[in-house]
Amino acid sequence: MHTIVTYTAEEALQKLKKGNQRYLTANHSEGDISRMLRRQTCAEGQSPYAIIITCSDSRVIPESIFSAGIGDLFVIRVAGNVIDDHQLGSIEYAAEHLGCRLIVVMGHNHCGAVHAAIHHNPEGYVKFIADEIKIAIGDETDDYAACCLNVRHSMKRIEESLKLQQQEETHGLRVCGALYHLEDGSVEFL
Repeated sequence: MHTIVTYTAEEALQKLKKGNQRYLTANHSEGDISRMLRRQTCAEGQSPYAIIITCSDSRVIPESIFSAGIGDLFVIRVAGNVIDDHQLGSIEYAAEHLGCRLIVVMGHNHCGAVHAAIHHNPEGYVKFIADEIKIAIGDETDDYAACCLNVRHSMKRIEESLKLQQQEETHGLRVCGALYHLEDGSVEFL
């Protein structure tokens, strides 16, 4: 039977910060993706130490950014790192059933979804994403500030979940924000 290794929110945050420091000088991904680990996690299950909600942008790869391997992170990706009921359900699952104590909403600078919300009026299903971001950023037109506001808005949506509030109180669940910088690969925790 698989033993779930539970990290405190602070331990998980420190692990992410150290992983990002390794990533800044890496030339290839440092996370363990070995055949042995694939077999082990298939047979015994997963025990990720953090939940990462981030943008679907192909340049934002949480496992690489945090030097993580298979089974280390529970990653939820959606354009603009917006939160709706589907993401909340995934977060609740990882917190309740996998023992994750840290939730990180990680936006990134030069985000196309944020840019669309500021400068365009998208149609189709993209409109739902842009509309949520417009609520988050209000009249802000500065890229960096808008990205940070968008992260904070998603954090607030998570923190408003009653089930997650109970997890915070009983198990030390923590929600924090971060911004990934495309230019140099650094993660700024907000």
